Amino acid sequence: MIRLTVLYNLQPDVDEAKFLEWRLGEHQKENMSSPGVIRSDFARVEANALDDSSPQYHFMTTADWPDMESFRKAFYDPEVQKSIKKSMHMLKDPLFLVSEILAQETND
Repeated sequence: MIRLTVLYNLQPDVDEAKFLEWRLGEHQKENMSSPGVIRSDFARVEANALDDSSPQYHFMTTADWPDMESFRKAFYDPEVQKSIKKSMHMLKDPLFLVSEILAQETND
């Protein structure tokens, strides 16, 4: 499985309440409708777990695809890239990471 993780802050002029309304509604639907996406999470980062200090990033988005081919096909689609660029003005210091999940377990 391939996971896209995006860590970011908001630009100082972005209203957090309006951002959250957009991010939890319209944008979450966009993420889940992206071809091949099997899961997408959004979180507010609360603390640095090692020392409880303020974290470097305030928000985190993850999205999972079954394989690299489906990730690339969806993420690098020109319309998706256009949408990403459209929303980038709200983000400060974004970090986009692509990882391959090598192990995954749940305690259900």
